[in-house]
Amino acid sequence: MHARTTGGTRVRLIAAAAVAAAALALAACTADAPTAPVPSTTVSSAPSGEATSTPEPEPVLDPAGDAAANLDYFDFVNRALIETVPTPNGQQIVDNLVAAGFAKADMEITPDETVGGETAEAIQFSVRINGSCLIGQTGTVGYNALAQPLLGTGKCLIGQTRTIDF
Repeated sequence: MHARTTGGTRVRLIAAAAVAAAALALAACTADAPTAPVPSTTVSSAPSGEATSTPEPEPVLDPAGDAAANLDYFDFVNRALIETVPTPNGQQIVDNLVAAGFAKADMEITPDETVGGETAEAIQFSVRINGSCLIGQTGTVGYNALAQPLLGTGKCLIGQTRTIDF
């Protein structure tokens, strides 16, 4: 029985050596990997203290525009709030949108709390504007906004919304 184990070990060593030799032979046959180009640096010829680009102007509300035309402004206004209040409640969201020029009567918002009394993980909110909807969501998952057509119900959000009485 001992001889059988020794023979098996010898066979395994020979097989391992053959595999290693084949790997070395194949590695020698492969072409060298192309080298990545070295990035060049460019020195600006603009005098120091002189701006090289014009900053983008802040978006503005277009009362005659639809949701798509006002999405950048809606997003800008909401992101500004979230930078100062990372998890705003419904009243803070509504007050912020009103201060930005949106009509409170055209807004919808979901509750701040779950039916069990816990803080909602996310709040959805919307503004109807010229037959379309600006829709936002903020919460533990971050912030998102989009422009959508008005629903057949004349509303923007599906599901339970709360009365905006503040």
